[in-house]
Formats: sequence, structure tokens, C-alpha cells
Amino acid sequence: MHLRSRLISVLAIFWCSASLTAGSKSTYDFLRADVGARAAALGGSLVTLTDDPNVIFYNPAGLSTLSGRKVSVGFFKHLMDVNAGYASFGTEIPQLGFVGAGVQYINYGEFDRTGEEGQNLGTFSAGELAITAGYGDQLQTGLSYGVNAKFIYSSIAEVRSTAVALDFGLQYTAVPNRMIVGTSLLNLGTQLDPYVNTREHLPLDFKVGASLYPEHLPAVIMLNLHRLNEQQDNFVDRFKAFSIGAEFTASTNVKLRFGYNHERRQESKIRASSGLAGFSTGVGISTGMYAIDYSFSSIGPIGGLHRISVAF
Repeated sequence: MHLRSRLISVLAIFWCSASLTAGSKSTYDFLRADVGARAAALGGSLVTLTDDPNVIFYNPAGLSTLSGRKVSVGFFKHLMDVNAGYASFGTEIPQLGFVGAGVQYINYGEFDRTGEEGQNLGTFSAGELAITAGYGDQLQTGLSYGVNAKFIYSSIAEVRSTAVALDFGLQYTAVPNRMIVGTSLLNLGTQLDPYVNTREHLPLDFKVGASLYPEHLPAVIMLNLHRLNEQQDNFVDRFKAFSIGAEFTASTNVKLRFGYNHERRQESKIRASSGLAGFSTGVGISTGMYAIDYSFSSIGPIGGLHRISVAF
């Protein structure tokens, strides 16, 4: 089969699978959160990310671009004492391909438990966790594929819920050293145990993205469309969930990053004001053996989020 026909066929399968639960109620929305300071600084535009183990959370096909064994960890303190973190790993296994693993967690903290008459019954906690194992390799020169298997766990007080899911991805070097395009279908799965008796869909997300490397400019520009599977009022609204990020190489060891997430800006709007919601910035410093990334993401009048990640 011709390469272009093969790509069209795979994309058609992605689209049909995504459409099965389009517009339906979903749970485990923590899976949509940015993972890592670099991702947050770039507005979440990472479908075509390369040589970074955190790509496993966005597009498992990117595992095949790893230049060696990579590890990344991060911890983030959100608003209202909500804590989150992650760890990711990726490496090549000769004669087999590239493998990776990742863990995401979020702890919502403790809450007061009260009875029907307002009496104090102590406290309870809530948290969620996802464990991912991935594989990626090249179909042919310039075309990579990947797949993840994922286990998801959530708890609210004594109530528990579990689920399993698969992620699929493609990356294609459309123009060597100039353009990479990619697509991924994330969280295609089902609940094993619902919270109570109501079974909900997972946050299925069909993404398409591109990385552009301008000539004579030490930078990469990342464009990303996400949630393309979800029903909207009209065709144009389907493309309003987008993000764009730019990473500039300031020196051999320093990278400057900027991002914008349009969906996040709309969600953070309070009355008529959005402030700088949706905008993000950050810096990456490499010491050779280690890389430290910092990002700041504005959520408008509500405040902002600071993230720090370490990779080695």
C-alpha cells in the first residue's frame, strides 16, 4: 500500500474510533492535564515532541525518537492544596524497538466530612493515579508508530473506581529537518469498576499536531489541535481547542519557551475578563547530564501555576 494511502487509512480508523464516544460524559479528567514543565510552557503542544520521555503521555510514536535512555520527574503544587506529579522513562531495546513507562498522580487533599445535620464526622481524601506502559518503533524511514496500555485508579473517600485504556499514535517527518506531523488517540478504554453504579466514558482525545523548524531561526514551533472527536455546535467550533508553542535555543544550554492554549483561556474566563489566561512561559537549562525545566502557566484572575521538572 502506498505510504499516503496507509496514513489516510490509519487516520480514518482513529477518527471512527474517536467518534464512538464523541460528546459523551467522561471521567478521569486529570488525564488531560499537562505533564512536565516543558509541556506546560509550550501550552500542551506536544503531539510531535521528539527525544523526550514525556512524549509517552501525548503520542507514544515519539518514543522512537529517543536518542538514549531518558528519565523525567516532576512535582507540582496546584491551587487549594492540590498536589500532582509524574515520572516517565524511555529507552531503546536493540532488535525490539523503543519502550517507555509513565506514572501520573494527583492528590486533591483532605475534606471535612459532615453528617445530614452538619455534624463533624472527620475527614476524607481523594486522589487519582494512572500507570502507562508504551512501545514505539518505525514502520519505515520517517514514519513512526506507538501504542500505550494504561491502568487508571481513582478514589473518593471509601469509593473506588478503576479503568483500562489504550493510546495510539503516529509521527511522520514530512520535510526532513523542517516539518514533523503527528496524530494520537488517547484514552480509548472502559471502566472496570464505576464509582457507584453509573459507568462513564473516559476522556477520549483525538489530537493532530505539527512541528515546524523555520530556516535560519534556532527555534521550533509546535501547533496542536485536540478534542477533535467531540461534538460541537458547528464545524468551525471543532477547531477551537488548539494550542501553539515555541521553543527558542538561546544558547547551547538554555532554551526559552512560550505557549498559548485557547481552550484553557476560554475555560478560565470570569465574566468578561480572561487576563493572561491560557498563556504560558518557561525556560530549560541543560547541564549535560541533567536538564531542569521551569514553567509558569496563567489561569487569569484566579492566579497561576509554577512547575519544575528534572530530566536525566
